[in-house]
Order: sequence, then structure tokens, then C-alpha cells
Amino acid sequence: MRTDTEPQGLHWKRKPVPELVRLAWPIAVSMLSYSVMTLTSTLFVGRLGAPALAGVSLGGLAAFALIIFGFGLLRSVKVLVSQATGAQRPDEIPASIGAGLIVATGLGLLAIVLGRLAVGYLPALAATPEAGSSAAVYLSMRNLGAPFALVSIALSESRYGIGDSRSPLWAALGANVTNIALDAVLIFGLGLGVRGAGIAAALGHVVEVALLLRACRTPGIGLAAVRLRHLGELLRLGVPLGLQFTLEIGSFSLLVVMLARIGDADLAAHQIALQLTHLSFLPALAVGEAACVLVGQAVGAGEDGLVRNLARKAVGIAAGYSLACAVVFLAFADVIPAMFTTDPQVRLTTARLLRIAAAFQLFDAGNAVARSVLRGTGDVRYAAIVAVLSAWAATPPLTWLLGFRMGLGAMGGWLGLTVEVVVGCVLLWWRLERGHWKAGAALCRERLGVRAQVQTAEAELPLLIAGPSQILDPVLAELPRRRSDRGSPRRAS
Repeated sequence: MRTDTEPQGLHWKRKPVPELVRLAWPIAVSMLSYSVMTLTSTLFVGRLGAPALAGVSLGGLAAFALIIFGFGLLRSVKVLVSQATGAQRPDEIPASIGAGLIVATGLGLLAIVLGRLAVGYLPALAATPEAGSSAAVYLSMRNLGAPFALVSIALSESRYGIGDSRSPLWAALGANVTNIALDAVLIFGLGLGVRGAGIAAALGHVVEVALLLRACRTPGIGLAAVRLRHLGELLRLGVPLGLQFTLEIGSFSLLVVMLARIGDADLAAHQIALQLTHLSFLPALAVGEAACVLVGQAVGAGEDGLVRNLARKAVGIAAGYSLACAVVFLAFADVIPAMFTTDPQVRLTTARLLRIAAAFQLFDAGNAVARSVLRGTGDVRYAAIVAVLSAWAATPPLTWLLGFRMGLGAMGGWLGLTVEVVVGCVLLWWRLERGHWKAGAALCRERLGVRAQVQTAEAELPLLIAGPSQILDPVLAELPRRRSDRGSPRRAS
């Protein structure tokens, strides 16, 4: 019987959809972990008033901004592990996990130091002194869990890479149960308010790490096996992702700061709508992450012909879910905000933002799947450049133009987000369909030492299984190089 922790061949390649679904739904729940903690805090703190809610929004964003580079960089752990799994190199997996833990711990400690400095500046960014004070308090407490948050990401990504999406699911559920229970006790029971919300979130990450460490006993964490080449490969793939995530969150942070200057109602509405759209976006992204795992395994095994098929099937699943969410947002836009606040202005603005969110749901799903698939092939730089350029060229300028100059407030910022998502989706799918990711895939195989084996295996695939193009493409691609190796007289002349 196949287990989630045993490296296997591509047992799923004839019917990838069931494997996509099997991997995706636990990843969806797990990925909601960090956001659900903030959502839980939003639900509890929302009863304390708009300033407290705006403070949690600003403080939560600052806490996320401090770990966002590591959050992006550590996604490469999944790529390395999945490619090693597809290449039948289980000996590489523990060292890759160990490298991820070393980097995660270092970046987490750095986040704590930077967080101490950031606390003093947050009040100046808020619209009111009350909101600024709440933001500083929430950040000072939640940021203490930064090392645990990053370590949990590294461990979760490693489990995804080997095809185990259940262990991160249970760890995330344990973290959120802890967070909810502590929110109730600390915010209201002990009267700690916003401070209690930050403490609860930090302790939730501690529980998550404990549960993941137990799951990672197989294949093990090879800290002693880590060499400079493992750290180098992690950084080669991860640094572009880290920079992408950091610059994207920089653009998004500027949006939040601009909304904070407009007023507490606009920022509070943005916070509620953002958490709700996470419930639609993150499951779609989870489908993309599942596709990233399978694409990584396919690349490691030399099955590049599977990449486009996986991407198309994944976007079909993600788009179906996103369309359902868009219908819910449109149908209940006036009802949902009442679950979070009694402030009439916040409820009205939130309803408008949900209608805008419904308009870009399908493009958001396409964007998420495309960037995840490209990452699985090892092609990370193009996706990073597209994400950064589209974010900075659309969201801040349109927030200023539409939000400030035209008086649309938070709606102007969300219209900017819509342009960012649509442009990114189109450019990423162009890259994916044109096959410009193949050079990155070849480089990853070369690292694993399976290049010659891959080409031989492709040439021997039966016609009825592989199809003519998959048999002829690798052979034709090799002909010019083989002529060159023999010193072709025509080429020499």
C-alpha cells in the first residue's frame, strides 16, 4: 500500500485530477491557518470597536510583513523535495528539510529584532491614536511567534513535497483550536483585549510546530547532513520568491497605510473584506500548490509533457471554486458584514468591496495556479518580476488616483487590486503556454544528476502512452547538439 511518506513514481500521471484534489483540500485548510488566526482575532476584537479593529488590521499586516520574505523563500523547500521525490532521490530530502529549518530559524529571530523597532513607528501610520496604540500592542505580542511561524512553513512545505498534505492539516487545525480558545480566555476572560489576541496567535504557532515535528520523524530532518550546496540551492530558488513576496506585500502595505489615512471605517472594511476573500483565494491557491507538487515530481522524473496538462486541470478546479465564491459575495454582500461589525459605515463599505472582489475571482484563481506551476518547474524569476511590476504599477497609483483624488476610498484601492490581478494572470499564462519554463526544469534535473537518465526514459516511452510530440521533441532537440559534438562538416563550413 502506498503511503504519503514513500517516494514513488508518477502513479497519478494517467489521472491527475484525483491526486490534485487529494493534495489540495488539506493544503487549503492548512494555508488558511495564518489568515484564520487574524480572522479569529478580527471577530473577537471587532466587538471592541472600530479603532481596535483597525489596529489589529495594521498590526497584523506589520507582523506578516516582517516574515513575508521567509514566507516566500521557504516555499522553495516544497520544490526541492518534490523534485527529489520525482527523481527517486530520497537521500536528498532530509538535508533539504534541514536547510529549510536553519534558514527559517534565522529569519524568525531577525523578524523579532525588526519588530521591536517597528512597534515605535506604527502609531504614526494610524488615523487615530487609539488605532495606533492597538496596532503597536498587537504587533509586539504576535511577532514573538515569528520563528515558530516560519519553522512551521518550512516543515509544512516539506510534507507537501513528498505528497503528505494531511500532517500540515492536523497541525494547522491544532494551532487554530488553540488560538480560538486562547482568544476567548485572554481577550474577554482576562480582559487583555488586543494584547490577548496577539498572545493567542503566537502560542498557536508554537503548537503547530510541535505537531509538525512529530510528523517529520519520517523521512527525518537531516540537520547534520546539510551542506553549503543544499543551502545554496534553497536560496537560489527561494530568494526570488522571497523578494517577490516582500515587494508585493510592500505594495499592499502602502495600500493599507493609504487607507489608514483615509479613516478607520475604510481600513476596518478593508480588513473584513480581505479576510473574507482569503477564504476564496487561499483554497484556489492550494490547488495551485498541489499542482506545484505534482509538477515538481514530473520535472524530477523528466515528464515535462505533463506540465501544461496539470496546469489546465488545476485552473479548472480552482476557477470552479472561485466562481462559487463570487456568487456568494454578490448574493450576500449586504448580509455578511453584519457578522463582523455593527458600524453602518463599515458595513456599507465592506459590501461594496465584496462586489469588487467577486469581479476578479476567476482571474485571481488563474494567477495563483500559474505562478505555482511555474515555481514547480524551477522557473521562479519571471513570475517574481511579473508579480512585482503588476503590483507596484497598479495598486498604489490607482489607490491614490481613485481613492484619494476621486474620493472612492477603499473602493479605489480594490479597483487597483483588480487591475493587478488581471494583468498578472495574462502574463503568467503566456509564459506557461509558450513553454519558456523548460530551461529552469532542465537545470533542476541537472542538479539531481538525472539528466541523461531522463532523456533515455523519454525516448523509450510507447507511442500510445506518450503521444508523437513527446517522443519526437526530445530527440529533435538533441540533433543539433549531437551534430556539433561530431564536428559536422556543414556546420564547420
